Amino acid sequence: MNNFPLLSAIVFVPALGALLLLVVPSSAHRAIRWIALGTALLSFGLSLLLLGYDPAGAEFQFRENLPWIEFFGISYTLGVDGISVVLVILTTLLSVVAIVYSWEPIQTKVKAYYAVMLLLMVGMLGVFVSLDLFLFYVFWEVSLFPMYFIIGIWGGPRRIYATMKFVIYTLVGSLLMLVAILAVAIAYASAGNPFTFSYEALRGFAYTDTLQALAFIAFFLAFAIKVPMWPLHTWLPDAHVEAPTAGSIILAGVLLKLGGYGFLRFNLPLLPDASATFAPVIIALALIAILYGALVAMVQPDMKKLVAYSSVSHMGFVMLGAFVFNVQGMQGAIFQMISHGITTGALFLLVGVIYEQTHDREIAHMGGLNARLPAYAAMFGLFTFASIGLPGLSGFIGEFLVVLGAFSYNGWVAAVAMFVVILSAVYMLWMFQRAFFTVPSDWLRRIWPSLRDMSRGEWVSLAPLIVLVVALGVYPAPILDMIEVPVDRIIDAVNGAGLTGLGPLW
Repeated sequence: MNNFPLLSAIVFVPALGALLLLVVPSSAHRAIRWIALGTALLSFGLSLLLLGYDPAGAEFQFRENLPWIEFFGISYTLGVDGISVVLVILTTLLSVVAIVYSWEPIQTKVKAYYAVMLLLMVGMLGVFVSLDLFLFYVFWEVSLFPMYFIIGIWGGPRRIYATMKFVIYTLVGSLLMLVAILAVAIAYASAGNPFTFSYEALRGFAYTDTLQALAFIAFFLAFAIKVPMWPLHTWLPDAHVEAPTAGSIILAGVLLKLGGYGFLRFNLPLLPDASATFAPVIIALALIAILYGALVAMVQPDMKKLVAYSSVSHMGFVMLGAFVFNVQGMQGAIFQMISHGITTGALFLLVGVIYEQTHDREIAHMGGLNARLPAYAAMFGLFTFASIGLPGLSGFIGEFLVVLGAFSYNGWVAAVAMFVVILSAVYMLWMFQRAFFTVPSDWLRRIWPSLRDMSRGEWVSLAPLIVLVVALGVYPAPILDMIEVPVDRIIDAVNGAGLTGLGPLW
């Protein structure tokens, strides 16, 4: 196994599955679904081998390094640390969940749908394992267009508007990121070093204050759009509402994490002085996002849109934890990314369960679902409580650590974050109570006999998320142990800059 290209296999096995689908007749829906599921499961199984990562060993493990475009110093360099490991496993798991859930709802253009889903896996996984900045950019772009097709072809009635907004926002951010990548590579080479896009070479170089500031802003816009941070979040609710359920699972569970990962991997270690300078601004924006997302979610009439706005609030906790520059906050930010992927992915899945039966998501049209769908109500309740941070479930760990880190930074910052934790309980429990424990609406009464509880396929797709939301809530140590050393390295990199920030820029 020492010479086996494990990371390449994890990334490109789904691509092989997509290629295999080309030779399968479009009418062979069953074969198409099994090929897609089989390749996704194989990628997931291979990703579990990354649990052999040694936190006390080298910074990046399972490395692969091959020349690619040598004239420009571009190489095919892959490697993972603890942060990458947990995000790669989350990505492969949620991809399997999305593919299993899609079994029944997707009945048109089945072959194209599963091919695009597999290509989306390639892009997302490549982002988390790239150690060459140009390669990172390539995978980042690869992850954009499959989601464009998923929303644009299999989405709701306003899918074209949602996809165009999604692409415009994301593509503008991507181009700014490319400019920043080129700028740091050119600055490194201008000092007499070989021209390279190697992350490890470019990290730690003494860039000028002006370049750090401009590059930080460019990276920030690319990653903040993806997170998404207020006020760059407006594409997210439209994309979620129009996306098919599996698309929403991947969008919330993985694609938003690309932005958080970008901040942790690039902005902080690569540009530490700028990170220190801009930290108060980003913390302020994170607090606005946390509060804004909660307040807007509270007044949403659509269940799916409510969960979408809750993502803005929850991802605000990620940004807050990342930029308070202490161990508790940063570990909480990473754990929050993992927990949010599990809980919000599950909530979108469960909203999809009722939508497939009623073709409606209006909270006012529901009511009394607990009486007709008791198992469904129990699962919705479980993930609702996880989302609001009930102790014993995974949502509590990340929020607790972020608030703890915020207290070390500033008591008022922590107070705002704690207040929003209360607001999240209000809007989630209010939605849960109206949909499941009030008198059924007249509209719902008309279709009451046709409602069914969760199917076998829905149980199968939800089962791993049920296990994880409880297991990580009761015993979070495996995740925290995996990310401890990488978090220490990031904080050391920022502290190594003295937290003095930038000097005069011009």
